[in-house]
Amino acid sequence: MNRHLVGTLRLIAVWMSLVLAGCGTLQEVDETVGWPPDQLYSEARKDIERRNWGQAIKLLEKLEARYPFGRWAEQAQLQIAYAHYRNNERVLAVAALDRFIKLHPNHPALDYALYMKGVVNFNEQEGLFAALGKQDLAERDLQAARDAFDAFRILINRFPQSQYVADAEARMAYLIDSMAAGELAVARYYFRRGAYVAAANRAQGVVRQFPTARSTEQALAMLADSYDKLGLPELRDDTRRVLEKSFPDSARASAAPPESARWWQFWR
Repeated sequence: MNRHLVGTLRLIAVWMSLVLAGCGTLQEVDETVGWPPDQLYSEARKDIERRNWGQAIKLLEKLEARYPFGRWAEQAQLQIAYAHYRNNERVLAVAALDRFIKLHPNHPALDYALYMKGVVNFNEQEGLFAALGKQDLAERDLQAARDAFDAFRILINRFPQSQYVADAEARMAYLIDSMAAGELAVARYYFRRGAYVAAANRAQGVVRQFPTARSTEQALAMLADSYDKLGLPELRDDTRRVLEKSFPDSARASAAPPESARWWQFWR
């Protein structure tokens, strides 16, 4: 190979390396470098309004990283949680809210953070209830409902004058009925399969934990029938007396409805 050809190949190699390096440099350019905090926040808000959640999160994370102290970081943290929530990223939304609550225990917007944590988990449990028909009832997880209830409870106890209290109370009432109905559904699952001790325990849990729920009447009936199956006539009769006294107009529905029945028909 002659010297002229070797030199040409070397020049081509150098040229290509420069081109590739230039491309890499162009890819790494961040147009937001040097932006003031209000511009970063304004652009993130525009992305939120466009429902461009991923881009909004990126801008807000840059805002918090570059201005980690003060109102800009605090506002960014709340908006990041909201964007994750709207982007159907419940775990990330809750994590962001928990972080805000931990970092700012006396923040003026703490009631909003608690409310949002309740709402995020509330909507998650709604999705679980809707998909219940595809689940084994014994494997059902009501943790999201419990987490939502706890967040709303803390909000109401700490901030009784908050603008979010009325909605939180309405959601808590719904959650009580929902959790009770879910527990009763699991009790029925066990009853139909002859696991009467497990059925009695679940039904008793409904009566003790959710005495005001609409499922309490059915839970008492379930408990009485479970005791009957277990050969415990005294407990059965005591439970039936409580049922009759608490619900004098009770239809005394069967503890084990037909297989074709859907559990939510008993509480909706």
